[in-house]
Amino acid sequence: MTKEGANLHLRIVKNAISMITPEQAFLQVVESGSFKKAALHLGVEASSLSRKVAALEARLQVKLLQRSTARSLPTELGQAYYKGLSKLTIEQSALEEEITGGSSSVRGRLRVSATVDFGERFLVPAILQIQKQAPDLSVELLLGSDVDNLLEKNLDVAFRFGPLADSSLYARQVGDIPRVLVASPDYLARMGTPKKLDDLKSHQFVLYSLTQARVDIAFEDGNLFSHQGIHSNVAANSLRSIRPLVVAGAGIHWGPRWLYQQDLDSGSVVELLPQHPVKGFSIFAVYTARDYLPQKTRLFIDCVVDQLAELRD
Repeated sequence: MTKEGANLHLRIVKNAISMITPEQAFLQVVESGSFKKAALHLGVEASSLSRKVAALEARLQVKLLQRSTARSLPTELGQAYYKGLSKLTIEQSALEEEITGGSSSVRGRLRVSATVDFGERFLVPAILQIQKQAPDLSVELLLGSDVDNLLEKNLDVAFRFGPLADSSLYARQVGDIPRVLVASPDYLARMGTPKKLDDLKSHQFVLYSLTQARVDIAFEDGNLFSHQGIHSNVAANSLRSIRPLVVAGAGIHWGPRWLYQQDLDSGSVVELLPQHPVKGFSIFAVYTARDYLPQKTRLFIDCVVDQLAELRD
């Protein structure tokens, strides 16, 4: 590199670090896990970020980070400061978006979480939809059952089933998923077709994880089939794994109608007790409580609402 090129590079780096506030430096270090990774993300020197955070600690007179060569983790007070500062930063960004632009100006990164089955069926199409509306937005989809701590995982929105127990989160109901009680003709030929709710006691169930064995089956007419009457010798934590088991005759399952609609149409499975439709469940978009929801989050939630609305069509 020539002397002129080196001087230009130095001016660019100095300009970049001068535009980063101590608070932004702290947030990036916590989210990246180390000064080195944060510096690479921001395109500055790690030592410069370290001085920024040190200045912040000196101003607050609080130790925010436990530094080491490999990782830099927030202290207890640092974690509390990170949560509050993150919320303020998001609210400021959302307020500015609300004032200055619409979907055409949506950009940045959106981190979304849900269970695998729900994410594949509804969130993937929603991502394709939002890409057309906001092509400058980057979406990261995290699928799994652990979607509890939105702030620690730096999530913008998570999708959950049923009401929330955590009052620190805000939830918007985005739709309902109809459920159905099904079994294969082969299974029914061997075990008989239940004619009334009490007949279910003599049948085998395929369960969505063993936790479903502790849940009563609720019906639209208000009836309940007690979980104490549920017998099962097979369970799986994936709906797409359960479906072939049910089609092959392993037992009865109550699950989302969308998963079995083609099988119902083809006769691969049969709806049981149609005179007692199974009660569906509600889907909620969950995010940290704030007055101003970022436009990117609001737009994506609307796309998911559109996907779920197709279930009613």
